[in-house]
Amino acid sequence: VKSSIIDKEAVHQVVSLLLDAEAAEEESPSSSHSSIRIVDAFLIPKFRYDPIKKHFFQHAGSLPIHGEASAKAALYRDRLLLLFQRVSRDQHFIKPAFDTDVDTSPSCQLSTIQSLVGQRGRRWVMGVISQLEDGHFYLEDLTAAVEIDFSKAISFDLIAYYLEKRAVNDMFVILSDIWLDNEQKVMEKLETVLNGFENVEIVPSLFVFMGDFCSHPCNLSFHSFSSLRSQFGKLGRMIEAHPRLKEQSKFLFIPGPNDTGPSTVLPRCALPKYLTEELQKHVPNAIFSSNPCRVKFYTQEMVFFRQDLLYRMRRSCLIPPSTEETDDPFEHLVATITHQSHLCPLPLFVQPIIWNYDHCLHLYPTPHTIVLGDRSEQKAFKYTGITCFNPGSFSDDSTFVAYRPCTQEVEFSAL
Repeated sequence: VKSSIIDKEAVHQVVSLLLDAEAAEEESPSSSHSSIRIVDAFLIPKFRYDPIKKHFFQHAGSLPIHGEASAKAALYRDRLLLLFQRVSRDQHFIKPAFDTDVDTSPSCQLSTIQSLVGQRGRRWVMGVISQLEDGHFYLEDLTAAVEIDFSKAISFDLIAYYLEKRAVNDMFVILSDIWLDNEQKVMEKLETVLNGFENVEIVPSLFVFMGDFCSHPCNLSFHSFSSLRSQFGKLGRMIEAHPRLKEQSKFLFIPGPNDTGPSTVLPRCALPKYLTEELQKHVPNAIFSSNPCRVKFYTQEMVFFRQDLLYRMRRSCLIPPSTEETDDPFEHLVATITHQSHLCPLPLFVQPIIWNYDHCLHLYPTPHTIVLGDRSEQKAFKYTGITCFNPGSFSDDSTFVAYRPCTQEVEFSAL
């Protein structure tokens, strides 16, 4: 459309396209491959929010990996504007269109920090926490910064809402920490898993293998790349030995924090072709994507992120989480990244992020499912309508997850 006004002709065209797509889908209900799309993090378009015009606009052109110094400041500004736009849409912050004598749902007006000068009473402000000097933390927005005291800080209550149903037979199998160099503990058990799903009535639509793919970090001291390449080839032959899985399932590979790559900066690019080409000879439909990456399934969007996030977030915690609602650290983690609308809201010195691609870690608009691959124990938590779960570490305790996106049912599994 060429304006913000949607007319009848535009709606008619969209509805016609949707009906044609649905008709085409009904003609081939047995094929689920067309319903699954993998989106690499580096291909996600960058949108920015204009607080004056109050709408999003897409960044034109491609983005370089190495951004200018201004890109680092824009990283935090864009996060703040995105959060401001999200919070301002909440019912508690929407000013009523008409004044009424009976105030049944009082609204809270957000103020800028600069406007607090000379004001008394209670005001609602929003900003980012920054450490402008050692030992002192400030709340900062685009207008000013004010020092804050955490001694009386409190946390907010948890909420939840809606569910979507579609494609009852589809199943995703998600495994994290597949150490290919561990023959007895990992590879034999992985073959047991593949044997089990080869013999079920309807095979899974998607297998998601998340790193690390080696028991040793692939850093500068790692010199076994040729061996790792052959181990990927062995995994390909293992999958090829299961003809139903090879023909009817997709296989998605996502690198872990210690896998080989240019650096540990997020987002991480896909595994290098040198390691994976032997596997792809045996499994042509294998997909090697970034970390994080997104999977689109019909109308749903799933985000996969492999990072030992729980441990790192707890180490960087400024305020001890309140145990009034829950004492489960995973639930606190899910609430934190949901409120922040960001997969990894850590300081850049704790977890570096490519400045120009910080938008790839945004969680707004919110996805339907977030998979947080972590070395910690299996967990699942549904929060504000988002299903979040950790499939566990397959190499540590042989745990994995079978997930049904139609009902958002998380089935914990283990050998």
